[in-house]
This record gives sequence, C-alpha cells and structure tokens, in this order.
Amino acid sequence: MLVDSAGLWFRSFYALPDSLTAPDGTPVNSVRGFCDMLAKLITDRRPSRLVACLDNDWRPQFRVDALPSYKTHRVAVEDPEAEEVPDTLSPQIPVILEVLDAAGITTAEAEGFEADDVIGALADRERTDPVEVVTGDRDLFQLVRAEPQVRVIYIGAGLAKAQDFGPGELAEKYALSEERAGADYAEMAVLRGDPSDGLPGVAGIGEKTAAKLITQFGSLDDLLRAAADGDARLTSRIRTKLAESAEYLAAAPAVVNVVRNAPVVMDRESDVVPADPDLDRLRALQSTWGLGASIDRLIAALER
Repeated sequence: MLVDSAGLWFRSFYALPDSLTAPDGTPVNSVRGFCDMLAKLITDRRPSRLVACLDNDWRPQFRVDALPSYKTHRVAVEDPEAEEVPDTLSPQIPVILEVLDAAGITTAEAEGFEADDVIGALADRERTDPVEVVTGDRDLFQLVRAEPQVRVIYIGAGLAKAQDFGPGELAEKYALSEERAGADYAEMAVLRGDPSDGLPGVAGIGEKTAAKLITQFGSLDDLLRAAADGDARLTSRIRTKLAESAEYLAAAPAVVNVVRNAPVVMDRESDVVPADPDLDRLRALQSTWGLGASIDRLIAALER
C-alpha cells in the first residue's frame, strides 16, 4: 500500500473541526483524522507492506519550467517557494510524521519531487506484491496496470466512499481502452486540463471528447500527427483547437506524467507493516497532543 500522505492530512484537516485540540489548545484535527484513516486502511485492507509517501517538493522546478501556471494558485503570498497551507495545519504535520515514526511505518520521499512521483516510482518497480495506491488525486489513475497489479483506491469523496480502480474499472468509467487505461488516462488529462493544478487543457475539448480522441487514434502523439496531416476523421474545429494549443501540448505531458525513476529514499530498510510499534512513544504522543482514541485505533490496527 502506497499512501499519498499529504492528501490524507489535508482531507482530514478539512473534514474535522479545529475544535479538536491538544491540552495546550493546539488544533490536532488533521493528526487525529490521519491516524483514523490510516488505522481503517490497515484494518480493512490488511496490507503486508505500507509506505507513507511524502512531498519533498510540492511544485518541482522541472514542472514549473515546462508550464509556469502549474499550481500558481496555491503559492503562498508571503513566500513564493511555499505552498499555501492553513496556519493551523502546518504545526500538525511534524506531529503526524512523529506518529508515523513511532508506529514504525515507513516514509519515503525523493529530493525535488512530489509524492506522486514517489508513488509512481515505487509502484513501477514493484515486482513481488500487488500494489494499492491510496489517494484523492486522479492524476495517479495513470499508474494502474494488470500485471504486476497496480490499483488505485480513490478517496476523492472520502474513505467511506472509496472507489477501487484497476484497468477495467478505469476504462469503463472514462471510456478508455483497457489495454492502456493508465496511459490513456494521462493523455486524456493533458487534453482535458485540470484547473486545480493550473493546467488549462485544450479549449473546447472536454473529458468525453478527450477520451474519444485518445482511444480513436491510439495515443496523444498519433492524434497530433493525424491533426497535422489533416486527417479527415478530425473536424476542422478540432484540428484548429489542437494547433492553437501546440505549445501547451508540447509542455503538458512533463507536468502530468509521474516520474517513474524518481530517486526515492526511505527512512528505514523494511516497509513491512510493523507488528510491534513503539508503544511508549505512541502513548507519549497521545498524551502530549490529546490524540485519544485515534492512537488506540492505530495501535489496534497494527497489532492485529
């Protein structure tokens, strides 16, 4: 199981009230929600191995160089190098990392890369076990594959409404080819764009049209070649739209595609789910930060 950690702690922060506080009054809503989600994932899905994947760089320079609009709306006003993070969330992230360390759960990051790239690299090189990617980011749908199996547990609507996507499910939902569902999805995403990441997409081409074009022509490269050649299967309007977006289409794949060879570093040698967490440290964190039953549930999940 590869967990998009920032996705979980942001989701927890916005799902739970900041009236959940430590004895000193510090909000711990994100910490508690994160622990609860992790405990439920471990209890329900029983992974034998688990890695909490981290953003070393939330807005890597190589993606900004390719597309300057990438995540510009999330840049902190007071620090152009930092992500806009709610004031009461920032102090909770070190606590979450402490809990993970005390629990013996492996974390991983790659210098200059996002958690998406860490997840992509670990999933791509796995040849022993089937992989489940837990995320609320649809970009990671591009990782699904049949063999060796990689599936995405999508929690965009919350963990209680998690959706399990493999190549078949992804192909069915978005009308893509099952054989290259992951690649089709990434190329469809380039055409469609994603305002949440600052990707404008191709004007006038929505998700359904994008999926149809990619599956009809086989790949984005083949589609662009067909458009350049005046292929009669494309309307003049579509050809014009693609031509007008040529600069964007040349740059966007470097932004959308996860880096499968990111230099991932783990904080410990084994990613096996620990059966013997450091109970003393966890109980101390529980007491210091008022984490209550959330730590109890995490310990119970690990000790089963």
